[in-house]
Amino acid sequence: MKSNLIKDTTKEERIALIKAWIPDDDGLQDCNMDLWDIYADYINGKREIAEINAQMTGTFYTEEDLNH
Repeated sequence: MKSNLIKDTTKEERIALIKAWIPDDDGLQDCNMDLWDIYADYINGKREIAEINAQMTGTFYTEEDLNH
């Protein structure tokens, strides 16, 4: 498997990678997520995918957590 690190890819390859992640039916229209915006820094060679994903990690609560 080829590395997806910025140093190992061209901008065109990074665009193709993100494009491959978008399903044909998109499926994201109801969640206000735009993968092009989210991964723009990766496409432009500023931040790695792992850095972007780590920043997006949120805290999730169950109903039980909220009731205590």
